[in-house]
Amino acid sequence: MTNHQEKGQAGALDLTPVQMASVGPSTGTTTPSIHSGKGIDEKQVERIRERAVLPEQLGGELSRQVRHKYASSYRKVFGVIFAVNCAVFVALMVQANGNPNSRDVGSAASANLMVAILFRQEEFVNLWYEIFTCVPHSWPLYIRKRLAKVFHYGGCHSGAGTAAVVWYVLYTVLATKEWIDEQVTDELVNMITSWILVSMFIIILTSAHPDLRRKFHDYFEAFHRFAGWTALTTFWVHNIFSARVTARQWNTSLGDVLIHSPNFWCICISTTCTLASWSRLRHRTVYPEKLSDHATRLHFKYMGMAPFYGLKISDKPMTEWHAFATIPDTDPESGKINGFSVVVSNAGDWTKKQIMKPNERKLWVRGAPLHGLLYTSKLFKRIVVVATGSGIGPCLSLLFADVTPRRVFWSTREPTATYGERVVAEVRRADPNAVIWNTHERGYPDIVNEVYQLVHESDAEAVFIISNPKVTEKVVYGMTTRGIPAYGAIFDS
Repeated sequence: MTNHQEKGQAGALDLTPVQMASVGPSTGTTTPSIHSGKGIDEKQVERIRERAVLPEQLGGELSRQVRHKYASSYRKVFGVIFAVNCAVFVALMVQANGNPNSRDVGSAASANLMVAILFRQEEFVNLWYEIFTCVPHSWPLYIRKRLAKVFHYGGCHSGAGTAAVVWYVLYTVLATKEWIDEQVTDELVNMITSWILVSMFIIILTSAHPDLRRKFHDYFEAFHRFAGWTALTTFWVHNIFSARVTARQWNTSLGDVLIHSPNFWCICISTTCTLASWSRLRHRTVYPEKLSDHATRLHFKYMGMAPFYGLKISDKPMTEWHAFATIPDTDPESGKINGFSVVVSNAGDWTKKQIMKPNERKLWVRGAPLHGLLYTSKLFKRIVVVATGSGIGPCLSLLFADVTPRRVFWSTREPTATYGERVVAEVRRADPNAVIWNTHERGYPDIVNEVYQLVHESDAEAVFIISNPKVTEKVVYGMTTRGIPAYGAIFDS
């Protein structure tokens, strides 16, 4: 989901007290809340009796930078997986006296490739979320706040994928050496397919670099998808001819080698994961609800959707996909879930095209619904939910679930005019004292101070933010360096 960009800036506002409201635990404070929108001339501002003092950041500047920016959980997971692979490589080298067997190297490569694909398979990822979020609130916070980082699972995907490329490069070198030593057809095909695989993997790895991915996202998707399919097809050919080489060496049948080959079972699992996602490609009817020239809400009625799920949507399934958090839609009379919707804001050509098409039409959906960051909010007793712009879309699913007591801070330009009275009402229903900050009238907030104020008032255990990369990093860093667990989306993971 792409969010309207908000820039935090400090600055005092001269607010005249109109109404006093006591909220939160016994902190003696009230929350500043502004109600404004199209057709509303009167503003209701709740004055703060006592502002919480933002505490100093913990530790020195260098230690904060290392701990909270560079040594992220994503990078730690990546590092652990790569370190394990290095240990396996050393063990193989020691065991083989510096001349590892190509079959063992191939098995290591296949295993890493399987792990990388598994961590992009919806049911597998959802299972990890369920395991990590099943602990009770009675567990210590220092454990629960670490379990909440399960959404960094992308480190497993990239770590195992990078390791697989390194292993395949080594395997290809060994396969080339074997062909030079024994120039037979099976060895030649094995070597050629190995070089094709390595080429495809290097293309995938290069295009996935964060800088290139952000700058050429559409090209990244194309490279990743088509190079991946080419590699998977080539891998099957490679696996068969590699098994034929082994069958000849062991004087046994091809089937016997395949059954006892780790490579074969790894590629079976990898292929099954890929087919499981694309076999659920469907063309679904969508019912647009245009909120403004900046945003639209797309409604789907083909199935009910529980809270805390996301889905991939496209009008060109072979070239580009867009992931959105879903919001359960309910029947006005019975209150039962009868569909779901996604909020789309103007953030590019594709999103603008969806906003400008108000008529009923069809879009492609793929794979199973996938849990996301906000699902981990279940681990905490009380939370503060922060959103800027259309980041409120994913938060509506959390607010609908009503699982965890929460305060809400939403900073956006003209909330009612941009997103409609219904969205604003849903936010108010979830938190009657929600802080809806109209940036058109109040300017950009000192967002770290404002969020800390809500944490202080509600005695929240954690902060969850859905925003653009700059604001997300600012809030997460501002909270975690003060000892408050905070979680935001990982971009380009």
